[in-house]
Amino acid sequence: MQDVMSRLKTLHRPRLLVRTARIGAAAYSRQRDLRRILGFGADRKPTATILRLLELEQEVNLQRLTGDAGYILTRHIEILIALMGEANILAASLKTQFSGASNLNAALQGDVINGAATKSAAARPLSP
Repeated sequence: MQDVMSRLKTLHRPRLLVRTARIGAAAYSRQRDLRRILGFGADRKPTATILRLLELEQEVNLQRLTGDAGYILTRHIEILIALMGEANILAASLKTQFSGASNLNAALQGDVINGAATKSAAARPLSP
């Protein structure tokens, strides 16, 4: 599970995409949004869902970077919203599962839940 969280921490996207996805993540609904994005509802575990969403996001981001005519901005934002929502669900379940573990608290500080500092003007870490 830490591998999933570390992958999310290292994901960098343009600031505007991240900011827009953060706004949308406030209204994230697993059942509704995953059905639209992945074709199934919330019956999978957050880690498996995050891994599938990361694959989809990587494909869409490659389209964005190459200037592909098939790139759909709203689809990219939907995937980022779902990634942020699933990361929050995973982090919440880890916190409740290991509520007293100090190493988990240290691992979660400043990561996907709390956000991170901007690396550059063009890219910002993906953080819900």
